[in-house]
Amino acid sequence: MSDVLEQIQADTREAMKGGDKPRVSTLRMLASALQSNQKEGDGDATAVLSRERKKRIEAADAFREAGRAEQADAEQAEAELISTYLPEQISDEELTAIVDEAVSSSGASSVKDMGRVMGAVMPKVKGRADGNRVSAAVKEKLGA
Repeated sequence: MSDVLEQIQADTREAMKGGDKPRVSTLRMLASALQSNQKEGDGDATAVLSRERKKRIEAADAFREAGRAEQADAEQAEAELISTYLPEQISDEELTAIVDEAVSSSGASSVKDMGRVMGAVMPKVKGRADGNRVSAAVKEKLGA
């Protein structure tokens, strides 16, 4: 975790020097979330970053639905900044292969088995694929 935290802190200093207040604010929030998580003993930076990114995306969607485009754009910009610190996203082909393997190894045959397949897939794609994307791939494979 310290590598990501150190990078975020360095980027915060650069943003402060450049006078980029929105970027500084987002980076400080990320650093705080990572430090809190580290104190709790978890130490999983990818999980923290994914969670924070998801919060921003959900907030942006809510703001858009409420007709508040300016706030939605600000939340979306924060989500995009957070994404730069996450591992590269897995390709659709790789995701399909992982889902196929999980379905065959778990013996899943219908949507009722989705939880079992998701449980097998998520640890393999941790931080590299959004849960909604994985869920859609699993549903497609199981014929939902």
